[in-house]
Amino acid sequence: MNISVFGLGIIGSRCADNLEKADYIVTTWNRTPKDRADSAATPADAATASKTLCFSLKDGVACRETFEAIRAQLTNEHTLINHSTVDLATTQWLAAQCSELGMQFLDCPFTGSKDAAFNGALVYYAGGDETLIETLRPTLEVTSKEIIRLGDVGAATIVKVATNLVSASTVQALSEGMAIAKAHGVSPETFIPAVLSNACGSPLAALKLPTMATGEYDTHFSLDNMRKDSVFALELAEQANLDTPGIKATNATMTQLCADGHADLDYSALYKQF
Repeated sequence: MNISVFGLGIIGSRCADNLEKADYIVTTWNRTPKDRADSAATPADAATASKTLCFSLKDGVACRETFEAIRAQLTNEHTLINHSTVDLATTQWLAAQCSELGMQFLDCPFTGSKDAAFNGALVYYAGGDETLIETLRPTLEVTSKEIIRLGDVGAATIVKVATNLVSASTVQALSEGMAIAKAHGVSPETFIPAVLSNACGSPLAALKLPTMATGEYDTHFSLDNMRKDSVFALELAEQANLDTPGIKATNATMTQLCADGHADLDYSALYKQF
């Protein structure tokens, strides 16, 4: 099966590698050209090479621009799977454009970072036609350990944004907690196991607290991407007339840290505020 992957960041590049290992004929394209044997010169070339297209792009702007760049090559035989975390309006726009062209569209963002992508163990949130999801299941299972069905197009986008809100807020709380403990003489070596044995302990805390303690912010999911997703959360809250002061404050902190030059670090760099 031919498949084209648009976007070769931390996740897209590793998914493309796993698809190739599973004997898919993969074509890739990235805005900044990558030195890969499977790279296409243009997005149009990538769209022509395959009927199944996967977007793993940075944001809604990139998704819309890439879609417009390949529109002339698209037919009713194409299927677009959007793994990018984008605003709800962009998901709805992509779905509408695909419908106009007679294409199938799957709203399919993921949870999981660099290691999960490398190991083919992402979790996909899938919003769209049930038959389409089952048709694509063998392909999705190459890069994932679980596919969670979430209803119609748009639901998966909303859930992804909402869960990232929880992750960002959790790391902000971990940062505050460790900063207070450290300021009062409690070492990270004492604080971290105490958290992990507490009800507030979690896989996220186990992953992020050690990097916060050492200041080694190897990027699994960048601070700038989490800041971007917090903007989407605030947009969804505003649309529903909800006041969400927690993520509003965390968004402001992430925005400042990005402006201070930390945008490309892992979002556990929230601890840098202290």
